[in-house]
Amino acid sequence: MDMTEQTLLGSRIRSLRHYQGVTLQELADKCECSKSLLSKIETGKIVPSVATLIKIAANLGTSVSSLLEEKSTVRAAITTWEESQARYVETEKGYMIADLARQYQEKKLQPFFFKVEKGKVKKHSLRHKGEEFIVVLEGSIYFQVGHVTYTLNRGDTIYFNASEEHSVTPKTDSAVYLDMFI
Repeated sequence: MDMTEQTLLGSRIRSLRHYQGVTLQELADKCECSKSLLSKIETGKIVPSVATLIKIAANLGTSVSSLLEEKSTVRAAITTWEESQARYVETEKGYMIADLARQYQEKKLQPFFFKVEKGKVKKHSLRHKGEEFIVVLEGSIYFQVGHVTYTLNRGDTIYFNASEEHSVTPKTDSAVYLDMFI
C-alpha cells in the first residue's frame, strides 16, 4: 500500500462515515480507538492495524475488502511476490502488512502477508468477529489464543475463532506469515 493507496483508504472511510452522518468521535468510540488515531487514518498519515480496520468496516456496515479493494470485475486476482513485497506498510502496532487480492471485488476471505520483527511489534492483543487461518512462511512466532500460547514454525498453521483474544510475538528476529480472515 503506497501513500496514494493509504490516502484512498482514509478517504473511503471518511466518505462512508460522512455519508452515514457519523461523527469522527462517534466512530472512534464504537471502534474503541481514539479520535486522533481515526483522524490520522482518514487523512492517510498512518495505516491502521488489521483489527482496527475490521472494527471500522464493521461499524460502517461494510467489509474490509470494500475499503481496500480497487473497483474491478476480475474473476481471479493474482498478486506476484514482487508486488506483495512492494505493498508492505507499517501499522500503528509496529508490524508490517501487505494486502493481497485487492483487485477482487467483494471477497469473503481477506488475505494479508504480515512481517513481524523483535523489538518493533508493540505488545497488544485483539479480538474481532470472524475466523482466521495463519500459515508461517519464514521464521517462528509465538501465537496466543485465549490463555494458550502456541509456538509456530515455518510451515505450521493455526485456525481459530477471532473473537478469542489473540496476539503474536516474534520468536525469531523476524517472521513472515500469511493471515486469512473471514
